[in-house]
Order: sequence, then structure tokens, then C-alpha cells
Amino acid sequence: MTIEVSQLTDYLDELLKVRQIKDFCPNGLQVAGKSHVKRIMTGVTASQALVDAAVAADVDALLVHHGYFWKNEHQPIVGMKKRRIKALLEADINLIAYHLPLDAHPSLGNNAQLAKLMNWSIDGTANPSDPGNVLMLGHVEQPYTSEQLADALIEKLNRDLTCYVPCQQPIRRLAWCTGGGQGFIDEAVALGVDAFITGEVSEQTVHSAREQGIAFFAAGHHATERYGAKALGEHLEQQFNLDVSFVDIDNPA
Repeated sequence: MTIEVSQLTDYLDELLKVRQIKDFCPNGLQVAGKSHVKRIMTGVTASQALVDAAVAADVDALLVHHGYFWKNEHQPIVGMKKRRIKALLEADINLIAYHLPLDAHPSLGNNAQLAKLMNWSIDGTANPSDPGNVLMLGHVEQPYTSEQLADALIEKLNRDLTCYVPCQQPIRRLAWCTGGGQGFIDEAVALGVDAFITGEVSEQTVHSAREQGIAFFAAGHHATERYGAKALGEHLEQQFNLDVSFVDIDNPA
């Protein structure tokens, strides 16, 4: 089956509540290609390697979490940006990207999919009235020790942790934000959780975790965000009978 690009992006915009969420980049269609889509490749970031994979696979659309045209980035289309966009235009491939809307979706989003992978129960977000809130809350039936949660993250994500700060208490209540969510640690503490999991770490994050007695885990920006785009592609495959593949371009960050 094929679908018009406009129909596909209208559906995704509605599904992911794009108009209700403020973001740092345009969400939806970023580079126009073929008018109809049958084959889609999904991935985390529209890097040159992923663009090249999409060209080689002769897909009609590339659907990612990290696209282009970020706020405050260098605007001219030169160098790396030119090469990426030129490759997409020459192959007539649509680039479709969803950033915060894909983080925040309650079932297909990166946060929800990380919980599914880790078998955490989701209790909601820090601000349920905000569809763009990306700090998710949950719990586990059987408490972890800090070491057990670290081991579980390493096993499920198949990578070492970037940073790990243990705590003394058993871990029952969790907060997490995939990707670069380390700035939410103090909000997580205020919500009374035992552990906070994200992708990245800043220098002050470690001090905050130590001094406030919360376990902290930086499990990798890319590693924690591999699952939203994949789940969204699988949803489209079922919904519209499209040919969808997921390609994971390794990234240690």
C-alpha cells in the first residue's frame, strides 16, 4: 500500500500532538521528496550514515527522532548539512522528524518504550496536563538495589553506563527522561523517587545525586532513544500496511 506524504504527516502530527508541544525544531516533514510513500526507514538521527542507508535501500521516506534545523544552529546549508540534504533531494526521499512529541507520547514515545524494555510500570508524567512533559514516573514491583538496576540497564541496552551514582535505599519509585534529560534531576528528587535515569550527565548532576541521596544513571543518549522511532514505524506498518525497516547507526554517546 502507498500513502500520500501529506496524509501520512497529518496522521503523525495528530497522533503525536505536535500542535500542542513547543519544541526546538520543526516537527513533521523537514525535506520534501516523493509525493507518495510505500517504503519507510526509521532511525534515531538523520546522520549521513543513516541517509546513505536510506538511499541504498531506495526508501520513500526517512523517519527519525533527530532531524535538522535546530533552534540557534548555524542556518546556511553548507558543509555537512548540505551533503545530507543534497543526498536526500537527489534520491527524492522525504525526511520526517519528531523530537519532543516522540519523547512524550504515552505509548510509542521514547520514555514509554524504555519503560517497556525495562519492564517498569508507568504512573504518568510529572505534569499530566502538559502533553509535552518528558519527565516520566513509574515503579517496579520488586525493588532493585542500585547495583541491580545498573546491571539491568547494561544488559537491556547492551552498553556500559556513562555515569552511575548509587543510593543507599532500595529502588522502588523511578523517574526517567531519555536523551539529554539530566537537568530534570532536581525535579525528580522533589517528586520523591528513589532513582533517576536519563541518557546524559553534566558535572553538576553527580553532586546533585550524591547530596540529595538519589540514585542516578546516565545510560546513553542514543541508547535510551533507539525505541521510539522504531515503535512509531511499526505502528505505521500495521496502520497503513507500509514496508517499514529500522536501522540503528551505532553511537556511543
